[in-house]
Amino acid sequence: MIFNTHIYGMTTRKIAIVTGGSSGIGFAIAQKFIEHEYLTYIIGRNADKLLKAQHALGENCQTAQLDLEQLDQIPPFIQALIEKHGQIDVLVNNAGINLKKPFLEVSNAEFMLVLQTNLAAAFVLSREVATAMVPRKNGSIIHISSMAAWYGIPQVVAYAAAKAGLEGMTRAMAVELSPMGLRVNCVAPGYITTAMTEKAFNGDPERKRKVLSRTPMGKMGDPTDIANAVYFLCSESAGFITGETLKVDGGNAIGY
Repeated sequence: MIFNTHIYGMTTRKIAIVTGGSSGIGFAIAQKFIEHEYLTYIIGRNADKLLKAQHALGENCQTAQLDLEQLDQIPPFIQALIEKHGQIDVLVNNAGINLKKPFLEVSNAEFMLVLQTNLAAAFVLSREVATAMVPRKNGSIIHISSMAAWYGIPQVVAYAAAKAGLEGMTRAMAVELSPMGLRVNCVAPGYITTAMTEKAFNGDPERKRKVLSRTPMGKMGDPTDIANAVYFLCSESAGFITGETLKVDGGNAIGY
C-alpha cells in the first residue's frame, strides 16, 4: 500500500474513496466529487496512471496504490485513512476486471480471480468502511454494476456473476446498514464511451450497431453520466433512497 498525499492531520472536509479512479468512469466519478470539494482518494495498481490522474484532477485528489486482489491489504489501508482523517463519507466500488472467454473454457482460477477482484474486494472495502461510518451514523456506499448483471451476454460468465452479486449485496447491505444511518446503492452503466468500450467495438461495427439500435436515445453514454448519477445518490437529494440499482443506459434495458 503506497500513499501519495500532501495533506496531513484530521480534516473537517468530506472524504471520498473511488476505486479504479485513474481512468474512464472512475476518473469521472472522482472528478465529480473533487468539483464538490471532497478530498478524494483514487485507488489503483498502476502508480504512473495514478500520478497522471492526480495531476489532472488537482490538489483535492490523493492516490493510493493498492492491489485489490490482495484482500488482506484492504483493512490496514482503510484504518490508515481513518487515523489520518478521522472519517470516510463516501465509498465508490468501481474497480473491476473482465474476462471474455467461452463458458466451457473458463478455469476455476480465472472465475475466482474475477469474483475476488470485482466482488470480494468490494465486500471487504465496504465492511471496513461501514465499520468506520457506523459510529457517525452517516455515510454512503455505491457499487458500480453493469448491464451484464441484467442481460445474458455470452463469454462473460464470471463478470456477469460478479456484477449480479454486487447488486444482491447492495440490497442486503442496505437492509442491515440503513437503520444505522448509512445508505447503500448501486449504479448499472449501460454502454459508455471509454477506452474499454472503444477497444471492444473496434473492428466489430455490427456489435456497435446492435447496441445503438436497441438504445432508445440512440447514442453511447459519457462517463460523466455515471458520475452525475453516483453523486446524486450520495447527496442529500437522495436522502430517502437506499438499496436501489439505478440503470444509466439511455433506455437500453427497455429497448427492443
